Amino acid sequence: MTKLTFGAHPYLLGFEQLERLVERTAKTASEGYPPFNIEATSETTYRITLAVAGFRDDDLQITVEDRQLVVRGRQAEDTGDRVYLHRGIAGRAFQRSFVLADGVEVGGADLDHGLLHIDLRRQAPETVVQTIRIGRP
Repeated sequence: MTKLTFGAHPYLLGFEQLERLVERTAKTASEGYPPFNIEATSETTYRITLAVAGFRDDDLQITVEDRQLVVRGRQAEDTGDRVYLHRGIAGRAFQRSFVLADGVEVGGADLDHGLLHIDLRRQAPETVVQTIRIGRP
């Protein structure tokens, strides 16, 4: 018995990209830092919130690369004369990725009390009806 893969199912023509998308998402799912929330703020808008305590605006970079939202953080080296007895606040560099569907765009970002909010909006797709003529070769 042959097992069909998701993209090879006979009723799913042209969905190979979706299979690659699922594989790419599974690879990035193991990231654990920084923690984040995703919420639907309306039917067409979303908000991603990342906990980035200790990071400033200049330490963070947000880009969209090939339908993938990428958030990178890197803090400047601590050059002070501080002596830590315990250092439990994570300040390490990170990269967190989110795959965006077609029609989803970044509306803006805001850093407030150690939480980075990224607002997304989805454009409603246009319904297209196409009539195909039957002709002779």
